[in-house]
This record gives sequence, C-alpha cells and structure tokens, in this order.
Amino acid sequence: MSVNTQDMEIVHRVLRRESRLLMELVAAVTPGDTARAKVIADHFRVYRLGLRNHHEGEDELLWPPLLSRVDLEADIVLRMQAQHERIAATLTRLDAAVPAWEATAGADERDTLVAALSEHRAVLLAHLDDEEATLLPLAAKHITRQEWASLGDHLVNNTPKLTLLTLFGAAMEDANPAERAAVLSRLAPPARVLWHVVGRPRYARHIRRVRG
Repeated sequence: MSVNTQDMEIVHRVLRRESRLLMELVAAVTPGDTARAKVIADHFRVYRLGLRNHHEGEDELLWPPLLSRVDLEADIVLRMQAQHERIAATLTRLDAAVPAWEATAGADERDTLVAALSEHRAVLLAHLDDEEATLLPLAAKHITRQEWASLGDHLVNNTPKLTLLTLFGAAMEDANPAERAAVLSRLAPPARVLWHVVGRPRYARHIRRVRG
C-alpha cells in the first residue's frame, strides 16, 4: 500500500505563495481605494475557501484512517490536528479583519489586516513544513490510493465550479512541466478541454486583475 503524495506538495506550494502575496497586495493598497481593496478581499475569499476545503478533507478523510493504523506515530497525526486548530484561529481573526479593511480601505485597518495575515502565514508555514516532513511519508505507507483520491473529490464536491477553475489555475501556475502533465492526465477529457478553453484564460484574467 503506497500512494504518491506529490499533489499535496503542489497544493502547499500554492498556499505558501498566496499567503505571501496577500500580505504584499494588501500592504500596497492606497488608503481609501475601496475598489482595489474589494479585488484583494475577493481573492482572499477564494484562498480562504480553498484552504478550508483542503483542511476539512484532511480532518474528515485522512486523520481518522491514519489514527486507526498507526501506533507510535499517532502523535504526528494529533500534532497535525492541533496545528489545524491554530490555523483556524488565525482565519477567524482574518474573517473579521478583511471585511473591516474592505469597507473603507483605511490605513489602520490595512495595518491590522497585514499583521493578521503575517500571523496566519507563520502558523501555516510551520504546519506545511511539518506535514511534508513527517505526515506525508506516513500517509504514503498507510493510506490507500482510493482514500487519497477522496481528498481531491472532497475539494471538487465542495467548491463552486468557477472557483474550482481558479484554484486549479493556482495549482498549475508554479507546477513544473512534469507536474502539469501528471495533474492533467488525471482529468477526464471533457475536464481537460474545459481547462484549456475556459479555465486557463479565465485564470490569467483573474491574476492580472489581482496582481495588477
């Protein structure tokens, strides 16, 4: 029983990049520019949904089977659960800070939001590094391919289709050619066509709007 966990590392790459860019993008918004603030706030909500569904999938579909199959390594899984709770706490603060800043694009609200994003990113990066070093090797040994695939199914089933195209574009952005080919090969032919015809140009427009 062995699964390839590379797709999780691709997702983590997106989270590392976008959590950094969100801080930079918010910090660069001119005080009072509510139109620009709304663009960045909407992008945060896409990031927020992707992260929530990613972690919910792990909470519901990955931790339980792992805990039932490991013994001495159970502390690793329990540590992942605790880290998810700490990340959730930072997201709760962001859920208050983002709308407050979006409404006025005020300088004080911006600074509060940047600080909250910085705290969120620090907690997130510590988790991602730990998960890649300790949890993914454990999953590769103890999780079936079907169980691993259910994580992706959870994300797809709980994400609006247009948002899903944006998240897919985010994952493909920094993927190398081999990774892109592997990810695309797992899509059904109609889904590959949809990505090339609709998703890729839509994602390019989204990124131009968000990053300026």
